[in-house]
Amino acid sequence: MRKFSQALALAALLLSSTAYAQTAAPVAASAAKPAKQPWLYEGSDVPVDESWTFGVLPNGLRYAVKKNDVPAGQVSIRVRIDAGALHENNEEQGFAHLIEHLSFRGSTFVPDGEAKRIWQRFGVTFGSDSNAQTTPTQTVYKLDLPNATPEKLDESVKIISGMIRNPRISDTALNAERSIVLAELRENSGAQLIYSDALRQHAFQGQRLASRSTIGTPETLHAASAQALNAFHDRWYRPENAVIVMAGDMEPTQLANLVQKYFYDWKGTGPRAPEPEFGDPTPTGTPTRVLVEATLPTTVSIAYLRPWRKVDDTIAYNQQLLVDALALQIINRRLEVQARGGGNFLFAEVAQEDISRTADATLVSVTPVGDRWEAATKDVRAVIADAVATPPSKADIDRELVLFGNALRTMLDSYPFEAAAKQADDIVNAVDIRETVAAPKTVVEVFEGMKDKFTPERLLASTQALFKADATRLMLSSPAPVANADNRALAALQAPVAANTGARLANNALGFDALPKLGAPGKLVSEETISRLEMTKLELSNGVRGLLYPNKAESGQIRVLVRFGKGYQSVTPTNGRLLWAGPYVLPENGIGKLKRTDIDQMVNGRRIELNFAIDDDAFEFAANTRPDDLADQLTLIATKLEHPGWDTAPVERAKALATSGYDSFEMSATSVLQRDLEYLLRSKDPRWKAAAPAEIAKIDPASFQDYWAPLMSQGPIEVMLFGDFDKATAVAALEKSFGALRPRAPVAVAPAAKTVNFPAPIEAPVRLTHKGSSDQAAAVMAWPTGGGIAGITEGRQLEILAAVFRDRLFEKFRAEQAASYSPDMAASWPKDFTSGGYLMAYTQVKPADVERFFDFANEVAADLSTNPVSADELQRAVEPMKQAVERAASGNTFWLNQLKGATYDPTRFVALGRLYSDYTEVTPDQLQILAKRYFVKEKSWKLVVGPQSGGTAQAVSR
Repeated sequence: MRKFSQALALAALLLSSTAYAQTAAPVAASAAKPAKQPWLYEGSDVPVDESWTFGVLPNGLRYAVKKNDVPAGQVSIRVRIDAGALHENNEEQGFAHLIEHLSFRGSTFVPDGEAKRIWQRFGVTFGSDSNAQTTPTQTVYKLDLPNATPEKLDESVKIISGMIRNPRISDTALNAERSIVLAELRENSGAQLIYSDALRQHAFQGQRLASRSTIGTPETLHAASAQALNAFHDRWYRPENAVIVMAGDMEPTQLANLVQKYFYDWKGTGPRAPEPEFGDPTPTGTPTRVLVEATLPTTVSIAYLRPWRKVDDTIAYNQQLLVDALALQIINRRLEVQARGGGNFLFAEVAQEDISRTADATLVSVTPVGDRWEAATKDVRAVIADAVATPPSKADIDRELVLFGNALRTMLDSYPFEAAAKQADDIVNAVDIRETVAAPKTVVEVFEGMKDKFTPERLLASTQALFKADATRLMLSSPAPVANADNRALAALQAPVAANTGARLANNALGFDALPKLGAPGKLVSEETISRLEMTKLELSNGVRGLLYPNKAESGQIRVLVRFGKGYQSVTPTNGRLLWAGPYVLPENGIGKLKRTDIDQMVNGRRIELNFAIDDDAFEFAANTRPDDLADQLTLIATKLEHPGWDTAPVERAKALATSGYDSFEMSATSVLQRDLEYLLRSKDPRWKAAAPAEIAKIDPASFQDYWAPLMSQGPIEVMLFGDFDKATAVAALEKSFGALRPRAPVAVAPAAKTVNFPAPIEAPVRLTHKGSSDQAAAVMAWPTGGGIAGITEGRQLEILAAVFRDRLFEKFRAEQAASYSPDMAASWPKDFTSGGYLMAYTQVKPADVERFFDFANEVAADLSTNPVSADELQRAVEPMKQAVERAASGNTFWLNQLKGATYDPTRFVALGRLYSDYTEVTPDQLQILAKRYFVKEKSWKLVVGPQSGGTAQAVSR
């Protein structure tokens, strides 16, 4: 049941060639009468979610439709085909994914590439609003259509019906798209793919999934023919294998009628093919595997595998799922406490997952400290052994029940404001795992009605069942060869371990009165209403400022953002060496003398968070809380600022984590960019440099405190509250918490800290290397622009210019030339620095095609400088941007991000007022002027990341 599964995840987070003739179809009322028991609920006693309308066409196609106006004007469409990689014969590997690609090229109703252009004119952003996904068990086509008028929706469903029913799979189209899929395979190759393939092959030995990679193999892709692909399409793309889900701002009868209109007369070719046998886990085979991959950190993965079987998705079944989830959460909490306290592992987690209708699996993942994988595995198994041997205490159970209950109530509160796209995806995912969906009200009622079922004895039985298996397998991944690896890995999996009874949490839960004390509450001294935005700007007696926006956009939720100091501007480039460590350590190192584990117990079951980030102009603590928890949430962050803790263990854990992950930056061209690109584009400013192991080793708890203590005491402070709260109550909570802080003077920013420089132009590109595949390279070309809030209009217009450039990269460099799968273009305009902005084109290519990309990028830049864009090209860039803004504006995160710093800089309000017009009123002439100004070849900067000489770094495995 999907809603039960979501609740569990939320709780965890809180810690064909057929002839096609369009005919007039009967309307919904006469063609498909709603069944007494909707098709999704057959065999289930779960109450039907009455907000959905379910139907089945005479040809067997199933559909579900719903009115949901979040966001307003949008309709989300999902078409699921019950065919994925597991449905492919050996010689067909990659066919399901290849057909997904070919379906977007052209079909009955549109020529090659035109569907993308039509949808762009409708405001669809390609890749996010229109996309598809192939998995081992399904292929899902997705469209989120903004501003969905009846005409636009009709045209869109018509296009999708052609894509599904009769894509034009010709030799010409295949040859073009095959090269793009091969480019996708090349770009995704590297250590991470080696690891995931090895883990899948090892865990599912003897099962079909072991030999099925969704993208296929170079051999099967090269051998694919249009005839063979059409045969695969005819075999699996048929109405009985299809589910259509539509949810959005339109009446269900209108949506159902469109399903009727375009899918009623669809008929399959020949008899329906039976689903292949996926196989069951078997104890035969090798229990352990060792993978040696130099660019991956040491990890241990253990899988306890049982056969997957379709179940009757009943209330009793879902009650047991909740018991299982609570049992696992008790173990995970113990593991996290062990990791935070220092020891042999950085992270460890247990999870239950039904994998691709292939196995019911309990999965254990361990990230050890350094190479201490044997001790780490033993420690984790010892925690599990205790959970399997001894029931949890009532305090253990009650602690997690509070967490679960609050998670479920949050889900219930949020449901009326949940996006249609998410709800459509929920239906699709339920179909895939052969289960149902339940309304949140049902989930809460089921949970509330089974409180007496969470007994220690039942939790113990659940834990024991979760760690029983038909096959148990372990895989060790190591960056270096391991002596006697096979025997040591087998011992790590099978050697007896003593139960760690000391891992159980103490029952002395703390209250908020255990926090260090704040001063006397402050007073509200000024208040200003921003009438056009229905916001309030205020100031407290100690100088703390606030921006409050009470609204019901996200019922039961409040976005809290506390900004203090000057962020990246708080230090000069020469003193930026330890900024990187803050986000790792500060959320983990407690408050006063209280450790993070104490804080966790204090806030258990409540929506209270402590997330830390660094922005250009401020440090930030962020949280998403509830009205009932707002006062304590504010108190927690305020006390953290006034009395920060300086524990030793979080610093050592952060050092181990940063060190273990550093070599992974060299696994591929893109991972090198993740490490170095921002640093290089800021002219090697140390504030944005990823710390190397030698630098990390120099850090100790004392040096961390010496560096960060002054930064934590910086002013000014700005508190932003956006969401479902009472203003008077919020002001009182602010006076008591942030009003009680000692006054903080604004920080004087050094001139060197205010500056961000773009690298000097160079004729030859900067060259870096990676240790991945020898046929993989990345190329970057960037041009300097500007920055600052005063010039934000120009920055937004440059985003439109970048969108035009991006579309040309896609249509020419990808779709026509098939040189890259993911060429892109970005525009950066920092609001808090007056320099450092850029336009940047980048892609992954074969090493031999690097200069080809640079030449193409220069051609596009020159053409945009010489010739104004056409009206159609401009519309296809502007309309998706316009619709993205309108949809984002329905949530509080959008407004909060736009108005960061506005209590100290009123021009932020002015800039927000111009946002829509800045995007929508740009003209071809303005874009040409900008292109001439910034696309200056002599000012460009280039970067190439290529393979190390000597070819690819091959993984060594047994």
